[in-house]
Amino acid sequence: MIWKRRPTLETLRSMHVGTAVATLGIEFTGVEDDALSARMPVDRRTVQPMGILHGGASALLAETLGSCAAAHCVDPDTHYVVGLEINANHLRPVREGWVAGRATPIHVGRTTQVWDVDIRDEAGRRTCTSRLTLAVIAKQDAK
Repeated sequence: MIWKRRPTLETLRSMHVGTAVATLGIEFTGVEDDALSARMPVDRRTVQPMGILHGGASALLAETLGSCAAAHCVDPDTHYVVGLEINANHLRPVREGWVAGRATPIHVGRTTQVWDVDIRDEAGRRTCTSRLTLAVIAKQDAK
């Protein structure tokens, strides 16, 4: 198991009240020993003018999953994580329904973490693949 403190769905939900995550309708759906999952509706909040899922919404889902997962892999009393880089390849358009994302670790290190986020439509087809790199920062270094 990768977690320093295993997240719960209730904790993940409550920490995002009033944020972009809540505004876009993202719902956390699963916590595994080595993964975190959520889903996002494809609706008026998440589409671009052509009526397909906005790439930025997919990136927000990916960054949400990777950042939340990474934050639960460090001791919150001594460290926190911040995003350094996100890459998102948009592979297939989605016009309606839901997309589901799953974040898994590529590297959980002392100073950096790298997460793979796979986003799929309701038929299980990959719509976006993303990689998120985060810095692990000691709290005393933040001053």
